[in-house]
Amino acid sequence: MRIGVLEDDLAQQEMYKLWFSTARHSCVCYGTAEAFEAALGKEAFELLIIDWTLPDSTGEIVLKRVRERLGWNIPVIFITARESEIDIVNALRAGADDYLVKPPKYLELLARIESLSRRVRPPVVQQIGRYEINPASHQIRFRGAEVDLTHKEFELACYMLQNPGKLLSRAHLLEKLWGLNANVDTRTIDTHVSRIRRKLHIMPANGWEIIPVYGFGYRIEKIEIPET
Repeated sequence: MRIGVLEDDLAQQEMYKLWFSTARHSCVCYGTAEAFEAALGKEAFELLIIDWTLPDSTGEIVLKRVRERLGWNIPVIFITARESEIDIVNALRAGADDYLVKPPKYLELLARIESLSRRVRPPVVQQIGRYEINPASHQIRFRGAEVDLTHKEFELACYMLQNPGKLLSRAHLLEKLWGLNANVDTRTIDTHVSRIRRKLHIMPANGWEIIPVYGFGYRIEKIEIPET
């Protein structure tokens, strides 16, 4: 990941360069808001780190300009000595995605960068047999045609198709897809399974079969058939 850093402390700059190179990221550091903002029009960064107190501006002003120029897709982390609750709230309201108080911790910073980077990675369209799953649009296509699914039907279909051969209990599916505290009857699972079986044409002739296990749940099996 290519990271742009706005930090006027030279020791901090060197620390970031060492940390990120060790983690196989690259970074370019700038000591002033003017230099940083000039670089935004020339460099392609995937994530930005901004300090609050700067020699020629403030991080809050820079962040506002970043959002105006680059939009909201690029993740921004504030790393600053300011630790009051109001400062954190103001930074997040101004458009920061995360906020760390100096001195940052190496592993924590890398974990937060990794978490934010997952947000901007283009989701991979997955081909499973005759089904094409698009996580970004929450769509499944069967033989090239889009299937009309509700949000929960999409999640259930994806989970089952991605776990062939596994015995999935109703309780497990409820916990996984509806949450631990969901007040949902287990018969909801049966209804949703019935719907995705019908809508996605899940049958042996199409390479899949949903097998009910009495009193427990379901197992979806992949059946090898010649593609036509």
